[in-house]
Amino acid sequence: MRVSTTATKTFMFEIIADGVPYEIRGQVFSFNEEKRVRLSVNGEGQHIYAWDADAVGLRALDDDASVLPDSLEKEISDRLVKTIVL
Repeated sequence: MRVSTTATKTFMFEIIADGVPYEIRGQVFSFNEEKRVRLSVNGEGQHIYAWDADAVGLRALDDDASVLPDSLEKEISDRLVKTIVL
């Protein structure tokens, strides 16, 4: 099995979701030719998401990532679609 990981783009932005400010830092990378996003929210840990082209959004790949509020995931997805070609 061939596993290929290639970093492509890094980003940082601030957003407000449900009235709460967040600082988002991350990196978009390819893993076996699929887009993945590594995110850090407010400097706490890193979470890995897959980019779901059909849903035009993020899909959590680790258990900790799934605890982020849905509204925050949506805001992050919307920002990535507008600012980063995925």
